[in-house]
Order: sequence, then structure tokens, then C-alpha cells
Amino acid sequence: MLRVRHLEISDLITAVDPQDGRRLPVLRDEVVRQLRENGDERAARIVAELPVGRGGVLDPDAVDRLLVSVHTELQRLSEELRIGDRLVHLLRPLLTAIRTTTGQPGPYRLVDIGCGLGYLVRWLAATDALGPDVELIGVDLNAALVGEADRLARAEGLNCRFVHGNAFELPEAATVYVSTGVLHHFPGPALSGFFQAQAASPALAFCHYDIAATRLAPLGARVFHRARMRHPLGRHDGVVSALRAHSDEVLLRAASAPGMRALLYEPRRLSNPFCTTLRPVLGVRPQLEAPLRSALGRAARRLVGPEHLAEHLTEAAR
Repeated sequence: MLRVRHLEISDLITAVDPQDGRRLPVLRDEVVRQLRENGDERAARIVAELPVGRGGVLDPDAVDRLLVSVHTELQRLSEELRIGDRLVHLLRPLLTAIRTTTGQPGPYRLVDIGCGLGYLVRWLAATDALGPDVELIGVDLNAALVGEADRLARAEGLNCRFVHGNAFELPEAATVYVSTGVLHHFPGPALSGFFQAQAASPALAFCHYDIAATRLAPLGARVFHRARMRHPLGRHDGVVSALRAHSDEVLLRAASAPGMRALLYEPRRLSNPFCTTLRPVLGVRPQLEAPLRSALGRAARRLVGPEHLAEHLTEAAR
């Protein structure tokens, strides 16, 4: 079994078929054993208290209720961190560049990978921040989260939809892929594969926000999640997420898939480590970079490509 330095409980207590999202059984004792072998006794104790059914399989309904509860708390964090505004700051000029370059009418399809309860998609739909020609779709492999996202969207009367399944196997191609807090879930080669799948698709761009890998990130996550998260699982995974965050160098290298121009917005040297929580990595088809920079205006100076990363890393280390 592949050993991972930092393990999130939420990644281990559910298992699905990656192709069709079909729920697979998870043995509680196996998860506890894996966490203990990884040296995380606290996480093992949290999992050991979760209810099981026949054969020691984690109760799927109890797990679903727990994950919906934890993601509801994460939604409040997204509101505090103004995730919607952060993404719109880049998505508006990105879509302007796409509209200008393609010269084609919409709809332009935005697909949120690993959407959870769909906070971002629902926020974009509620604010109409990207315009009526943008179709909003959230996709997740967890059926319980997708079901709750769909229920919330219907209750709020929003024009968006949610799909249970693989974001790269939708019947209609995405124009732009986005995500928030997903990249750190992909270790090593899986991260490159994630970006390569987008480069191989008809999509024109991607924009993924994740935790900035600063020295203060784990401490900030510990304080923030302790104050905001009620369940021990949420508190544990929030800190582990910060510990698993990818460096600027790793992100840009992985995102530089054939056919995509990888760009990092506000790398470490250009941001205040006391204020930086999330930062995005973008990928655009080469013909879109110049129009994107033009649409960004002065903010384009914050975009850094792989060829300039070394100097930024050197200055950040000083």
C-alpha cells in the first residue's frame, strides 16, 4: 500500500468507483490500521468511534451525515474567505478572453470539480457574477454531497445543476474547469494526471484554488478550524490539508501539461504570508494568455509562468 505522509480521514472513510461513482464498502478496522501505521493515533481514535454495520463496514448513512455536516461548516469557511469573489476576480477576465478569442456565443460551460455541497456554483448562480451565457455545473463522486447540493439549489431557486460522477466524463464538454480545496488531495503522479486530463479535454482553461503552502499555513489552519469546526474530523482534516498543500513549484510543474500554458497567480514572493490562505493555479490554451493578461490589466503582473518561477522562489527564500 502506498504510504502517504499526511492522511485525511474524509479521504479514507468513503470509497467509490472512480468511473461511475458507485459506493464501495469500507472496513473501519482497515482505516484505523492504516492511520495507526501512518503514526496518526488521534485520527485513528476518531475513526474508531464511527458506527459500523455487518462485517465491520462503516455505516454509509452515518458517514454521509457526518460528511454533509462537516461540509456545511466548510461552507461557512468559504463564505468567510470570500471564495466566490476570489474566483470571480480571475474568471471574469478569463471568460472575457475566451469570448474575445473564440468569437462564439455561449453557453460557456463552467464545471466545478469536487464541488461538495456546491457552495461556489450556488454562489455564482445567486449573484449572476459571470453572466447569463455561462452554464454552471458542479460534479462530485460523493452522491450524498451532490444530493444535498441539488436540494439546496432547488430550495434557493438557482439556475445551476449538480452531477454525481466523474467530471471528465460529462456528456457535454467543459469550457473551464474550476475547483477549490481539491488539489492537495492528489499526491505526486496523481496531480499531474489530474491536469493532463484537463489538457486532453476540449476545455479552454482551468482555474484551481488551493491552500497556499506557507510556513504559517498549518498554524493558521489549526487556529481557524479549532474556532470554526465542531466535529473532531473537520478539525483534524483542516490541519492535514494545510500540511499536504503543494508548493508553487510542484503546482506549476504539474499544471504544465501539453497544450496548456500554466500560470500561478500571486506566488509566494508577491503575497503576504500572514494574509495568504488560498492561491490559484491557472491553465489556458496558449492563444488565450495575451487576451487574459489584457483583460486583467495591472493585475496581470501577478501572473507568473514556469520560466519565471525560479527567480520568485529565490527571492521568497531570502
